[in-house]
Amino acid sequence: MKDLGDIHYFLGLQIARDETTLTMTQTRYLVSLLQKFGLAGAKPIATPLTSRTLLIATDGALLSDPTFYRQLVGSLQNLTLTRPDISYSVHRVCQYMHCNVLN
Repeated sequence: MKDLGDIHYFLGLQIARDETTLTMTQTRYLVSLLQKFGLAGAKPIATPLTSRTLLIATDGALLSDPTFYRQLVGSLQNLTLTRPDISYSVHRVCQYMHCNVLN
């Protein structure tokens, strides 16, 4: 075993430490996700999904390749570690990862 010193980046988490504070962010991970999925120009929104939004698994057009959707949703699940504000929305769309339908 070898001591590599203080941790700075691990599994998408940026970790900064000073005398009294330990800060974890996923900014670098988020930026790479936006670029990977072609959403770098997306604008932020205060409320990603209202609690009254009705999602139906059988509505919408069939996806030609559901892999892209599943990769995006899975990546967003990892992001909820430091972004509890998007947890509800991400978990709602996770319920439809088994479907081949885009709502």
